[in-house]
Amino acid sequence: MCGIAAIINRNRVPAEFPPLADMASALSHRGPDDEGYVVDGPVGLYHKRLSIIDLATGRQPMTFGGLTIVFNGEIYNYVELRDDLKRRGHTFRTTSDTEVILKMYAEHGLDFVRMLNGMFAFLIYDRDRRQLIAARDHFGVKPLYYWADAERFLFASEIKAILRHPAARAEADLDALRDYVTFQFVLGDRTLFSNVRKVLPGHYHVIDLSSGASHAVKFWEPRFTIDPFHTEEYFVVELRRLLNDAVRIQMRSDVPVGAYLSGGTDSSLVATLAAGEFRGRLKTFTGSFREGAAFDESAYAREVATACEAESFEIVPTEQEFIDLMPRLIYHMDEPTAGPGLFPQYMVARTASQHVKVCLGGQGGDEIFGGYARYMVAYLEQALKGAIFETAEEAEHLVTLKSIIPHLPSLKQYIPMLQGFWKTDAFEPMDRRYFQLIDRSGGALGMFSEDFRASYNREDVFARFQRSFNHPHTLSYYNKMTHFDLVNGLPALLQVEDRVSMASSLESRVPLLDYRICDLVASMPPVMKFKGGELKYILKKAIKGLIPESVLARKDKMGFPVPLHLWARGKARGLFEDVLLSSSALSRGIWERKEIESLLTNESAFGRKLWGAINLELWHRQFIDGDGAASTPSTISAEHAVYERARETVLTG
Repeated sequence: MCGIAAIINRNRVPAEFPPLADMASALSHRGPDDEGYVVDGPVGLYHKRLSIIDLATGRQPMTFGGLTIVFNGEIYNYVELRDDLKRRGHTFRTTSDTEVILKMYAEHGLDFVRMLNGMFAFLIYDRDRRQLIAARDHFGVKPLYYWADAERFLFASEIKAILRHPAARAEADLDALRDYVTFQFVLGDRTLFSNVRKVLPGHYHVIDLSSGASHAVKFWEPRFTIDPFHTEEYFVVELRRLLNDAVRIQMRSDVPVGAYLSGGTDSSLVATLAAGEFRGRLKTFTGSFREGAAFDESAYAREVATACEAESFEIVPTEQEFIDLMPRLIYHMDEPTAGPGLFPQYMVARTASQHVKVCLGGQGGDEIFGGYARYMVAYLEQALKGAIFETAEEAEHLVTLKSIIPHLPSLKQYIPMLQGFWKTDAFEPMDRRYFQLIDRSGGALGMFSEDFRASYNREDVFARFQRSFNHPHTLSYYNKMTHFDLVNGLPALLQVEDRVSMASSLESRVPLLDYRICDLVASMPPVMKFKGGELKYILKKAIKGLIPESVLARKDKMGFPVPLHLWARGKARGLFEDVLLSSSALSRGIWERKEIESLLTNESAFGRKLWGAINLELWHRQFIDGDGAASTPSTISAEHAVYERARETVLTG
């Protein structure tokens, strides 16, 4: 893992080193081991290194002939790619995957990106062709942002680095803000900052340094071209093979490797496979809360750790730590984030970094294998609709009412979701119904002022949603839902994964997000993946006997819940009041005071409204009101001593 920053002047004016170095200084947490830079005419590249592979000779920027690269991530199949390049006559002076990328580009041109299996964000400066290539991996595990005007491009691993440049300004994008209120993430390539964009997952950009023109190329996306010829048995065997191989190649490292272990199916699978590849006792890291059984699945994690003979570490985040650390977390995230799991994830990553330098996790399993309860809720309605009207919106009844009934106990803890879902618009078209399932704006809009509510057009947001949801290659409801979550919701979760690990100078790897696994699962007939409406049916069949049956058969999916509603009525209430009811918040003109006051007392268990509000307000203060490029979080409130003490804790420890 590393941090990269770049200045590319369109007007051929030489890139200035001081602003480039200032941009890079905002990324020091991403690469504390080494640093380097290259300035060549209008191009300036800077690299902050966290050393994982080839500790001695893998320094960056790396130059080969007229090519120079700065790279963040890991190429997991670099050994195989290097062997092929050697057969083609290439020689190597390092054992790093960085050099493999350069030689792959030299050998294959731009098409080489399609051959990489890994998590990556990189910039390649091709001096001879006068072009720069900016690329991001298939799923967006590694971040890459850019800012552009008539004179220059700015690239960086984090937005805060871009904001260090004197030409960049931190201004809120109001359309993106409406997306966040709706989904708690932003659709497409926009960010919450006006004029700051993301290089989309599975894309690369080419900048012509002679003309200053640029264009983007999509090199991969999940494609749901159904394979009707292979049997379920074939898919199960192939899936098991790919799962083993993905973990095997992601265990490649010259530093200690561990695994996150929540007690759910995905992390249990990854930890078990990693333990099988590990020489010695694998270290696993589990987070839990002491506020009740609904916030603690550590018993399952301990069972898995015992079964794979791992050395386990349990982290118990506290309410006081939440109070102390929230300002720093907002600073590291750059943007408001999807869900309070950010806080415990950071706490677990911070502990893991004290024992290992690389940690494997189970992120992506819900999106690829269909693990979200809302998929079952959607198909329960489809089954009812088909039974009542004797029709189907798909080519066949993917799930019948009779087949889904045995799996409905999994929805016990989702009664509020069911109540909200069926309150309005039952049996409307699929896109309307899934939008209803993921739309968080209904209950949240009451927190906002009358002026903000007047500016919020739900149909505009729905139209943006439709363009992604109704993808031409996703004919079934199931594939439409999982595709939307893969290309929109998952990158928001991966942003959390990247930031909490990088804030601790830890590399986080996600073996389930091997594009080969996604391609295989996307090609399966939906009726096979979601047989009888069972969540993760095909994955469970492929790994049966590998992890404890008690974990595989769980119906109490948690997803790292945080007792935020309890804390808002306890010691943390002062934090929420200081942030959301202060004069600066209320003068912003977007909050409704009475609703916020009511929410502090009445937020529901596992609710997201309070989390969304404090994220958004802290983000405004850190980046829009204050100096968003500061190396430490800005002052949150001068009005309350308790908040000043929290800030002092953050700044000193």
